[in-house]
Amino acid sequence: MRLHRLDITAFGPFGTTQSVDFDALSAAGLFLLHGPTGAGKTSVLDAVCYALYGSVPGARQGGQGTTLRSDHAAPATRTSVTLELTVAGRRLEITRQPPWERPKKRGVGTTTDKAQTWLRERDAATGAWRDLSRSHQEIGEEITQLLGMSREQFCQVVLLPQGDFARFLRADAEARGKLLGRLFDTRRFAEVEKRLADRRRAAEARVRDGDAELLADAHRMQQAAGGTMELPELSPGEPGLADAVLTAAAVARSTAREQLTAAHCRLATAESVRAEAGRALDEARERHRLQRRFAEARERAERLRERSGAHDEDQARMDRARKAETVAPALELRDSADTEHRRAAAAEQRARALLPASLADAGPDGLAAAARRAAEELGGLESARRAERRLTELLDERAGLDRQERADEEVREDAEAWLADWETTRTALQDRIATAQHAATRAGELAARRDTARHRLEAARTRDRLTRDAEAAAEQADTAREQALAARQHWLDLKEQRLGGIAAELAAGLTDGAPCAVCGATEHPAPARKVAGHVDRETEERALAGYQHAEDRRAEADRRLAAVREELAAAGAGAGDTPAEQLARELDEAEREHARAREAASALHAAQEELRAAEREHELRTAAQRDAAVRAAARVGHRERLELERASLEQELAQARGDAPSVAARAGQLEREAALLTDAADAARTAEETARRLKDADARLADAAFRAGFDTPRAAADALLDDDAHRRLQRRLDAWHDEEAAVRAVLAEPETVAAAQQPAVDLAAAQRAAEEADRAVREAASARDAAARRCAELDRLSARAAASVRRLGPLREEYDRVARMAALTAGTSAENERRMRLESYVLAARLEQVAAAATVRLRRMSSGRYTLVHSDDRTGRGRSGLGLHVVDAWTGRERDTATLSGGETFFASLALALGLADVVTDEAGGVRLDTLFIDEGFGSLDDQTLDEVLDVLDSLRERDRSVGIVSHVPDLRRRIHAQLEVVKDRSGSRLRHRGT
Repeated sequence: MRLHRLDITAFGPFGTTQSVDFDALSAAGLFLLHGPTGAGKTSVLDAVCYALYGSVPGARQGGQGTTLRSDHAAPATRTSVTLELTVAGRRLEITRQPPWERPKKRGVGTTTDKAQTWLRERDAATGAWRDLSRSHQEIGEEITQLLGMSREQFCQVVLLPQGDFARFLRADAEARGKLLGRLFDTRRFAEVEKRLADRRRAAEARVRDGDAELLADAHRMQQAAGGTMELPELSPGEPGLADAVLTAAAVARSTAREQLTAAHCRLATAESVRAEAGRALDEARERHRLQRRFAEARERAERLRERSGAHDEDQARMDRARKAETVAPALELRDSADTEHRRAAAAEQRARALLPASLADAGPDGLAAAARRAAEELGGLESARRAERRLTELLDERAGLDRQERADEEVREDAEAWLADWETTRTALQDRIATAQHAATRAGELAARRDTARHRLEAARTRDRLTRDAEAAAEQADTAREQALAARQHWLDLKEQRLGGIAAELAAGLTDGAPCAVCGATEHPAPARKVAGHVDRETEERALAGYQHAEDRRAEADRRLAAVREELAAAGAGAGDTPAEQLARELDEAEREHARAREAASALHAAQEELRAAEREHELRTAAQRDAAVRAAARVGHRERLELERASLEQELAQARGDAPSVAARAGQLEREAALLTDAADAARTAEETARRLKDADARLADAAFRAGFDTPRAAADALLDDDAHRRLQRRLDAWHDEEAAVRAVLAEPETVAAAQQPAVDLAAAQRAAEEADRAVREAASARDAAARRCAELDRLSARAAASVRRLGPLREEYDRVARMAALTAGTSAENERRMRLESYVLAARLEQVAAAATVRLRRMSSGRYTLVHSDDRTGRGRSGLGLHVVDAWTGRERDTATLSGGETFFASLALALGLADVVTDEAGGVRLDTLFIDEGFGSLDDQTLDEVLDVLDSLRERDRSVGIVSHVPDLRRRIHAQLEVVKDRSGSRLRHRGT
């Protein structure tokens, strides 16, 4: 990776656009980035990292956008970083712009633009740039893939932070492991450790669960066996559990089968007794049933004899009804004919009442002939009807022309009146628009003044409130200070009193024969005694605690006072010395002026809309006036044609209507007359037909009644039964016959007669004997079923226990294997002598490579004195693998890196950083890193060591690298000619190239 050019705009301390030509700086191989403290040297490196990864290194990555933007930049200038570089043989250009809160283009206030990113590539053949992507995610993935490093790796390998490596040099194994883990991405090995530990816990849980399930089955078998099964006192996971459970289960199954055989025998005996008792009960029940059946049949026969007279009457009534049923069709036919004749006669009478007197006595044929004559006359009026309808249409059309003429005249007069005031209206609206536009401009200016006045008023009110708070806080601080002094004095007084009586306090703990804590004597002839007012240790400690509490309150009061005074100073800077009341009056005046201006400006939209509406109305009025004139000219000829046609039609209609007021009235008269005559003719014919059918029905009815044996048709009608009466009578007759047949059948049964001749049975005694036998069978069956269930449950649980034992075998083998692997990778196994975790083992190999690469440069920087070596030794109770020592060739001894001096620590950490850069580069796939930066640390070197370090850095050009040193050491400016100077002033920093 080689950097070519960097453009920075409104980034960090740089308020304007600054450019860095890395090609010119890299030509010398070694260049210096210097400037005063706070000028922005590190911000140049931040810009490089931000362009590549979209974030800045280390603790400075907290914000994106607002924290990256320069405070010196103009409001309209957007923060932007553009980096041109070559990586993996491709010339790329990356541009990143963080989120930006800019002023609105219209109105007041601000709006936020989203972050933007561009990636372009230059065609090697044509030299033209082509766009690759504008997606943040795609560009980030592309750059990370090309570099082969994450942001953390890049910051450690390319932007070499000396402070971090000095800490790395002195750090313990855990801290080194965290850094190396981030750089070499050994999370997958830690994940392997975690996965193995999880698998070990899961396998152990499965084994324990299997043992617990097996033991639970054993307890279930013990319950099923009725407590006769004995189990050993074993817990899940203990050896021998499976064999003990299976042995106890076998004994319990054998005992249960013996109990089942005995239960079968008792059940067979009880069932035999129950069968005999059941047969005796069945015989007793059958004889009792037959005797009761015979007695009930004798009672039913007696009741039949009592009801025989009513049965004979019902039978005679049914016979007469059946004869009358042959006359029923003739009766129904006569009733229907009589009803139709009455209805037809009434209809004929109503129809004749509507006819003229001359036709009241005419027959059906005469009425029909009169109806035909009226219909023929009606047909001749159809042509006159069409003429009458056309005349109505002509009159309506002429009335419509008159209405149109009046409407067009009104439109024309209205348009002329409106157009006469058009110029005056347009001028007035244009003046209103100009006035509102001027008011809108003034409203914007007044809004800014109003906001300034509001901010000043808020600051003034805050200033006044904080002034009062500061006075109160000062009083509280003084009070707390006085209380703390009083508490301290009280504590010192008590402490002095306790020291004066300390001998009495020590003497209180003396016992005969025990040595004194002060002199060691075992005899205490005259121990000191406590006097009145003695202060013990507890009293002194309470006084000390009271003093510390008062001191904490005093410190808290001082902090509150300082915070309030700081806020008061900030508020005073914003409000000045102007009173809040005066600022409030200024704000009220500004708001009133702004409100008046906004009110005047609010009429702008309405005035513009009124002008546009007036212009549209002008066009509509002009068009309406023109259209009305055209329609008036067309109506003249149309009206003349209508007058000629009207005269012709009126002459034709006068001949057709006769005495009627209209043709339609005449046609209506004829239609009504024809309809009445037709209805009357039909009604007369229907009345004659129904009278003839009624006469025929009377003759048929008299003949049918005579043949059925009735004297008159009325007698036959009286003998008929309706459906409900017929069904009720038939049911009574059928019930009588069924009951008589049933009684005869029962009294004729031989077994019933034989049972009636025998003595009565004791059914209750037979029932009790059968119930006793059945209860004995149920008890025996219950005992048999319980024994069978016990056997089945023991067989099932035994089979499940055996299956559990077989299933637990592979689980135990898997647990043993996984537990050994997990303990080995976690460093807790006895086989892992150095207690080294898997991730630590991998990192130790990487650290060994880093130490070897760093030693090459460290020997040169230290004139062959120092060598970095990796150590696997354990430290204390910790694990080994990440130790780092330095070998001093002058003494031949190996010592800790923490014993190096400040300058030695610097060039040792520099050698370590360069070695780590080489190893990480190889780890990333051999990506070339042609540009490196080293940040600070050179001030701790003497002249000779500085020369040796610079020689080492200059030797990096052998690998076609350029190294940028970030430092403000004056001596480096004389030694390194290619320089990039950062110059700072009140308007922001700027960059200046020297010696290139």
